[in-house]
Amino acid sequence: MEPFTTAGLIKQIRLAVESHPDNRSGNNLTYTLLDAVLGAFSAFFIQSPSFLAYQRTMQETQGRNNAQSLFSLVNIPSDNQIRNLLDDLPPKLFHPVFRYCVEGINETGILDSFRTESGDLIIAIDGTGYFSSEKIHCDNCTIKIYDKESDKPKKRYEHTVLTPVIVSPQTTDVIPLEPEHIIPQDGEDKQDCENKAAKRWLKKHGEYYSQYNATVVGDDLYAHQPLCKDLQSAGLHFILVCKPESHQSLYTWVNELEEEGKNKQTVTIRSWDEKLKTHTIATYHFANNVPLRDTDDSIAVNWLEVTIKDEKTDKQIYHNSFITDHILTEETVQEIVAAGRARWHIENGNNNTLKTKGYHFEHNYGHGKTNLSLILTTLIIIAFLFHTMLSHTSEAYQNLREKLPRQTFFAHIQALTSYLYFDNWDHLFAFMEQGLKKRFAIKDLESMLKPTPG
Repeated sequence: MEPFTTAGLIKQIRLAVESHPDNRSGNNLTYTLLDAVLGAFSAFFIQSPSFLAYQRTMQETQGRNNAQSLFSLVNIPSDNQIRNLLDDLPPKLFHPVFRYCVEGINETGILDSFRTESGDLIIAIDGTGYFSSEKIHCDNCTIKIYDKESDKPKKRYEHTVLTPVIVSPQTTDVIPLEPEHIIPQDGEDKQDCENKAAKRWLKKHGEYYSQYNATVVGDDLYAHQPLCKDLQSAGLHFILVCKPESHQSLYTWVNELEEEGKNKQTVTIRSWDEKLKTHTIATYHFANNVPLRDTDDSIAVNWLEVTIKDEKTDKQIYHNSFITDHILTEETVQEIVAAGRARWHIENGNNNTLKTKGYHFEHNYGHGKTNLSLILTTLIIIAFLFHTMLSHTSEAYQNLREKLPRQTFFAHIQALTSYLYFDNWDHLFAFMEQGLKKRFAIKDLESMLKPTPG
């Protein structure tokens, strides 16, 4: 496997697209599928919707451009041409890009830094919305009907996607995996949903990720027998939130165990919370081999409840309950809860980053008629994945990010590539490092990059 470089990662997109046949015919072949894909991706990776427009101007004035040197575009298509070319591509075309990254960080040992103390890799699953409109829609929109009681019920067209990520109790970093879009399925009369999307994701990718000794964590929505059985059939473990109101029969069993004084254990652990700067008292109640539901064919799961309080104030800091197929003991409960709690990183480290940190995940870059919005969201996730990869593997990238905050880092790249030509990514990063070594103050660089008033 090649070393992880920006160019090497972008090459994986090129290889994926080149594997897809271009069945177009006629005279409108000026722009290739690869030009369209890399054109869209470049804007997401640079975090600049105007990147291609600046490169067209640079081509006219200098006879060369950064879209070609940094992203390997041959010709720069217009935004409308990009939308038209991407609309018919299947999102699964880019799945090999995700596996390339996972296999690479596994070979380099980086993946081990995400594992729990017992060696488990934690995959969090959750759905997030990225589009909603009462007017704009495509064949892949889900439809929500509201004001049903009125004379004129209203429809809302939405796009939602399942965004699995590798998370860890040890870090807030996440590694995005292949998304699964929640869209109407062929031959299905009912609307698609998160659960169905999760089952499709497991069918496509579950067995592959089982080789990494993976445990899937998720909220109460996923804590039901069909999905648990699918997880186990794929060779995956699970730690899922389990609320009393949605699992009444399970809690009936748990309460009966407590009344009978058997098979339900309690352990209390005192520990130091570095973030809160206080000692905490965690009380764990747990029981193994509890029926998940009140049916003869119910599978047995292991149940765990935790309450964490501030030792000084006795104020409750955290409370939750889980089901898992990991055996629960006094020695394992603390680690299992930590893994279950790590699922929050999918919201804070992944979804929130995509929506608020320059990727503009919820912006409607183009809806198209079929797959356009699905392709664009997949490319945005890949852009985030590549930045995550480089932050762990590229010394030049790491050095720049240590010196430049996220927003400043992207602002400088956007400005530099708008006016100066760079032969390749090494040239661009070296230029930025050299500028910083000359002791330009960051505030001076920022003032240089701001537009002149008037």
